[in-house]
Amino acid sequence: MPVVGVVLSPRGLSVRYDTMPPMTKAPKTLSDFHAATLAGADQALSAYAGDVVLVVNTASKCGFTPQYAGLEELYAAHRDEGFVVLGFPCNQFGGQEPGAESEIEEFCQVNYGVTFPMFAKVDVNGSEEHPLFGWLKHEKSGLLGGRIKWNFTKFLIGRDGQVLGRYAPTTSPADLEADVVAALAAPRP
Repeated sequence: MPVVGVVLSPRGLSVRYDTMPPMTKAPKTLSDFHAATLAGADQALSAYAGDVVLVVNTASKCGFTPQYAGLEELYAAHRDEGFVVLGFPCNQFGGQEPGAESEIEEFCQVNYGVTFPMFAKVDVNGSEEHPLFGWLKHEKSGLLGGRIKWNFTKFLIGRDGQVLGRYAPTTSPADLEADVVAALAAPRP
């Protein structure tokens, strides 16, 4: 994996990797992407093929951070039906995710009991955005056009890997339950 950046901070050394394999064709589903886990391992998102997936850009020091609890509740209620939440920490909005990946993992587990998959920090806008978020924004524009306006923007992806909906940071996880249940009613491909 090629290194795309190394950052030295008071918290230690953080290495950013390009986990996206070269694309030979335009991405069509969630399964066309890879992402680094909090532990730095490459994870093919095809591992979630056939599941209903909620992709969320998260942050530990945001006014919406308590949504971690609601996301975990939604995940726990529906994971046995094939639902998964994928958390992608992002530090692009007010520097609200300054910690290293190990700190993010500890924060999520200790404060909110998060058990759903969490990934390494990513950019969701701009020239360094993760390709997954470029695709999500292309598939479902928001209030600011394609740009994500803040932490805890959510994208619901159906069992077929297609984006079903985009939800504002102010939309609580509980308000997504009806859409999640409807998506889970679709047959697995």
